[in-house]
Amino acid sequence: MHPLKHIEAGVLDIAYFETGAADGPPVFLMHGFPYDIHTYAEVAPMLAEAGCRVIVPYLRGYGATRFLDAATPRSGEQAALGADLLALMNALHIPRAVLAGYDWGGRAACVVAALWPERCAGLVSFNSYNIQNIDKGMEPEKAENEHRYWYQYYFHNERGRAGLEKDRRGITRLLWKLWSPTWTFDDATFERSAAAFDHPDFVDVVVHSYRHRFGLVPGDPAYDYIERQLAAQPPIAVPTITFDGIDDGVREPADASAHAAKFTGQRSHRLVRGVGHNMPQEAPRLFADAVLELTPNLHS
Repeated sequence: MHPLKHIEAGVLDIAYFETGAADGPPVFLMHGFPYDIHTYAEVAPMLAEAGCRVIVPYLRGYGATRFLDAATPRSGEQAALGADLLALMNALHIPRAVLAGYDWGGRAACVVAALWPERCAGLVSFNSYNIQNIDKGMEPEKAENEHRYWYQYYFHNERGRAGLEKDRRGITRLLWKLWSPTWTFDDATFERSAAAFDHPDFVDVVVHSYRHRFGLVPGDPAYDYIERQLAAQPPIAVPTITFDGIDDGVREPADASAHAAKFTGQRSHRLVRGVGHNMPQEAPRLFADAVLELTPNLHS
């Protein structure tokens, strides 16, 4: 996924990979934690071959994306991720696109779809409604779910920060295995993505993300206006395809009823067997086909 392009967007110099027709239907593919743009190494060419303009950015704290100002808080909060995606769309002069992602990237896509629906022609979201309800962050879940979140609680204290700083690859590789137990990846595949975690702000952004979502630390005041809107758990009205992986080691799969009230527009929910948490890399054809189902909306 080279060469990379760069553009100043909001508080970032965003590094992104672009492929496909310049005048094709625009699609943004958003990666999660702890992954990178290579999640879409197979999806991107499939979409490009179908005529799409495909844009795959590194999130803040990953790869070659950089903060423009050393004084900018290294926030990993959901409002910042959504604002980054919107700023990138603005910088590229793309008024409307299909947004697709999972984990952090899916959250960014959900934020834009919910708050700026006129910018989103369609949404592909793994784990369905992916906007955090921070007000309920400290409410415990059932034990089967709580044990899956050990890494989040680990990052809540300075031991966890030190552990991630000391052994980025050890921790992230373990998460890959736990979250996608049926996905067989080799050393080269992992290392190709793990290089993105050498970013100087990776640890700060990750730690802030997992503390902020539980209300343990304040967010960047620049995004307070967005967080206030997200606190109301706004519905998503754009055409949407949602997925859950049967073998997801982070979020147990749920049927469509689990988030039905959050989607007020057309929505199709699908459960995928043999897929863990990283669907675009584990089932690229299924993910690409879902995106292509929504691209006709760009012409409507």
